[in-house]
Amino acid sequence: MDVKTARKPSVFDRLGRRPSDISHYKSVCIFWRNGKCLRNPCRFLHSERPVTCAKKGSYRESSNQQDLPTKNSNYIRTKNKRVLKRSLVTTVENSGEDAGSKDCKRGTSKNLALKNEESGSSSTEGVMKSEDVCKQNVCQSWVHGNRIDGDKCQSLHSWFHADGLSILARLQGHTKAVTGIALPEKSNKLYTGSSDRTVRIWDCHTGQCARVIELGADIGSMISKAIWVFIGMPNVVKALNTESGAEYDFNGPIGQVYAMATTDDIMLFAGGQDGVILAWKCTTETNSPFQPIASLKGHTSDVVSLTIGCKWLYSGSKGHTIRVWDHKTLECVMTLDGHTDTVTSLICWDNYLLSGSLDCTIKAWALNERGHLEAIYTHSEEHGVVAFCGMKDGNDKPILYCSCNNNSVQLYEMPSFNDGGRLFAKQEVKVILQGPKGLGLLFTGDQTGLVTAWRWLPKSKASSPPEGVADAQS
Repeated sequence: MDVKTARKPSVFDRLGRRPSDISHYKSVCIFWRNGKCLRNPCRFLHSERPVTCAKKGSYRESSNQQDLPTKNSNYIRTKNKRVLKRSLVTTVENSGEDAGSKDCKRGTSKNLALKNEESGSSSTEGVMKSEDVCKQNVCQSWVHGNRIDGDKCQSLHSWFHADGLSILARLQGHTKAVTGIALPEKSNKLYTGSSDRTVRIWDCHTGQCARVIELGADIGSMISKAIWVFIGMPNVVKALNTESGAEYDFNGPIGQVYAMATTDDIMLFAGGQDGVILAWKCTTETNSPFQPIASLKGHTSDVVSLTIGCKWLYSGSKGHTIRVWDHKTLECVMTLDGHTDTVTSLICWDNYLLSGSLDCTIKAWALNERGHLEAIYTHSEEHGVVAFCGMKDGNDKPILYCSCNNNSVQLYEMPSFNDGGRLFAKQEVKVILQGPKGLGLLFTGDQTGLVTAWRWLPKSKASSPPEGVADAQS
């Protein structure tokens, strides 16, 4: 009697198909294993249909749209259904609307001195022009701080895309969110404050931390003016004299001090958690160089943003309103309603006021014929606005840097709000500071405690002159 032995299922049985000539499938495709197989069909073993990928500048659509690249694949599919190579060293050249995209470049992790003038052109962290690729190819292990494969990882780390911008240095030391950055005038020291209750002082020449000041309380804000660094903390503002090293405490605020601003003649304003703005005036007295002069009341909730411009002080609060104060008479002259959530950031741009809010909008305000500020333009964001600042890029174009609560900083060419690039971080960027005018320096601090120094490359002789500034209403 014949005995039939049970046949062990093959890989083809498990896949529900069996080729007519199994001899062609005796070996596993090593190119498929590495995510690089371009043959369809391939005569070697695949556990699934090869991912459709780009080859020689053209793109081939997959017959099954569910055949997306796997996590370990060397190819990724963009929103427009194109498949691009994951490698950061080279990228497949596009045709059509993607023809202007530049090659992706792998970044480095070397810390550079803040004032190394030669570092800009050689320290570019990773110029990226395709937003779809950027969004889909972030190393999640890097985001959560547990990447273990070193330079072998093909995903993006600490990356950005903006023409002419480079990373100058990464300052690591804080263990919690960076909430304040200050660069005093005529100083070679950078001051950073954090919710880890410390202030770190960095040497701008070496990029090393020169001193750590333990303050024993969370730092809510930080600014500098002339030789002074002001630190906002719960129920107090601390002033540091960068020349003499003297420290002074200004009592009076109730709760955390989230925002501060100063005038040219060094009048300090500090917004408290109780909605009150306190003011101090610089004096010539040696024992107490600042004297309290006013208490500005009107907000009913935390004051979280302050700025000064066009003879007025502007304050934004968690109560969704902006109050406008005459900083000479210290009287409230108007209240601006228009936002539906916390007004997180305020800056003056020429004769306009820009306000950012967690309601996912940026508003531009201008004086009308009656002498009142009104919103003349509203720009919508996909995410809430956390902070922003404005400065010019390497080609003297005005750029607005807008940090959102999706861990990115959007760059806008002003006043058109055209896309000028994007910076990305592991966590939310809480602080953005413009460096000294003319140097093209920018500083950002995020919730991980990382402070990053950025630098715009010098203006190219071959670059075209900047476009004229259009009307703000356009």
